[in-house]
Amino acid sequence: MQIRVLFDKKAQDTNLKIGWGLSLLVEEKILFDTGENGDWLIDNIKELKIEISKLEAVVISHDHWDHTGGLWEVLDRKKGLKVYACPGFSREFKEKVKNLGAKLIELDNLTEIAKNIYVSGEIPGVYNEQHLPEQALILKTDNGLCVLTGCAHPGIIKILEKVKTEFPKQKLYFVCGGFHLSGTDRRVVEIIAEKFKEMGVEKTGPTHCSGEEAEEIFKKKYGDNFITIKVGQKIEV
Repeated sequence: MQIRVLFDKKAQDTNLKIGWGLSLLVEEKILFDTGENGDWLIDNIKELKIEISKLEAVVISHDHWDHTGGLWEVLDRKKGLKVYACPGFSREFKEKVKNLGAKLIELDNLTEIAKNIYVSGEIPGVYNEQHLPEQALILKTDNGLCVLTGCAHPGIIKILEKVKTEFPKQKLYFVCGGFHLSGTDRRVVEIIAEKFKEMGVEKTGPTHCSGEEAEEIFKKKYGDNFITIKVGQKIEV
């Protein structure tokens, strides 16, 4: 299974736009999050020769501007797309999706949306002392499970524990995305990185809101199994 990085804070090529937020494409058909800016995302899609016509669905991790910013441009170019959201997303988000002709699908529980591609369902989180629901994308591969996270507001370990509960016989192969550890005490990050090891996570790719210090800690812990995430990258899982 292949993951393409369409938007993030670093890029493989200066022709690619970078910024705040995240967007990952799975198997050229499932888009996970859309970054902060629609024009930049579309520019990257064109530069990377991605065919929007092949898209089947968009999964939005959580209702924040840096993950939904490019969604509207995508929905404007591919009518009738499925958009997977949490029931707790804002009414404004849901109405905008519907007004653009997309099919809004709200998931409470783990759901297979394509062969071996699952949405975790809504996981309760908190941001600025307010409830913020979030969901992760889970890929079942021959190597094990790959978990893609937007910002991990519920807590990255909490998300992984939920995944392990849903797939008790599957190992965690690759965990990638925003871990929301920027500004977190270094010792806490080290404990989280050690917990990854204890849970059997083989490879990891923290990016976006994970924070540079956390990325360095994970890199030191994982060595060759640490993957630096950059726009334009193809990750085979």
